[in-house]
Amino acid sequence: MAEVLAFDVYGTLIDTHGVVTELEQRLGALGKAELAAEFSRRWRDKQLEYSFRRGLMGAYVPFGRCTEEALVFTDRALQAGLSENDRDHLMQVYAELPAFAEAEGALTRLAEAGVTCVAFSNGTAAAVEGLLEQAGLRRHFSEVVSVDEVRRFKPDPAVYAHLRHRLESEPGDTWLISSNAFDVIGARYAGLHAAWVRRSPEAPFDPWGIEPDLTVTDLDALAQRLG
Repeated sequence: MAEVLAFDVYGTLIDTHGVVTELEQRLGALGKAELAAEFSRRWRDKQLEYSFRRGLMGAYVPFGRCTEEALVFTDRALQAGLSENDRDHLMQVYAELPAFAEAEGALTRLAEAGVTCVAFSNGTAAAVEGLLEQAGLRRHFSEVVSVDEVRRFKPDPAVYAHLRHRLESEPGDTWLISSNAFDVIGARYAGLHAAWVRRSPEAPFDPWGIEPDLTVTDLDALAQRLG
């Protein structure tokens, strides 16, 4: 059976910090443009934290709600003073984030090599379909697999089992591609292969004794190794 590459979306294909420019404008109007990068980082961190906490509690909500609640929290924590209109606008921007610059070319090379690629995300299928379509990447994926279908979040083992069920694949034939170390560890723990896209050379990997099968600096390097 041919190997399948299951790509994480947020942070791997799509740049979650693509919202910084908009944050600079919105916060700049409040005289706080210098908070933009920190705001983006905290927003992303809190978004993931909320998904982890809700997963542990068994209190699932769609990932978009985690994103919105994290936005409200970050606004309060940094005392940014965003209006409700500002927050609504930023949520819309989050639904239209850009792809990483090398994503299109890397996915094209993988397709030319006959590699099957799917998108595998914490986001709902509708949200991910829209995000990938506007970023110009949807055509590269045979399907979108969402954790929303099992109402769990990564790295719950149930979501990786769901991925294999949807793909009708064996663990050894399935690769997760992610820039998120927790996702890589979750996939490896569930028996899948996994590649870590280490976009920052300073980023450490969690010392759990569960290592990625492959570490690359970006998606171009991934296509060279697995294409």
